[in-house]
Amino acid sequence: MSESLSLIVESLQGLGEVRARRMFGGYGLFLDGLMFGLIAEDVLYFKVDNGNRAAFEAADLPPFMYQRQGRAIALSYYQAPAEVLEDSELALSWGSEALAAAVRSRKPPRRNKGAGQRHRQ
Repeated sequence: MSESLSLIVESLQGLGEVRARRMFGGYGLFLDGLMFGLIAEDVLYFKVDNGNRAAFEAADLPPFMYQRQGRAIALSYYQAPAEVLEDSELALSWGSEALAAAVRSRKPPRRNKGAGQRHRQ
């Protein structure tokens, strides 16, 4: 794990046991099985949804984008403010909002079609 990745993970430990997992040439940041951040090319991005997107847009922070088959694809992650890397309170504030977005966007578990059904006789 690089020094900058270690510092980011350490700064977010106030949220809980944050883990970094290698993904697609970068890292996903996870807490309790939820991905709430990612690091790509040494840039930190946080999960966004309608509940916190306005704060990222107001700070003029760009979304995470990648190229696929010649098209630009934007994910629901926006670049974190640079100050987050230097201020642990700010890291926790933005990180907790990202975690809340991850919780809100979590898909409910799939139900087995036959689960819970009673059979008539």
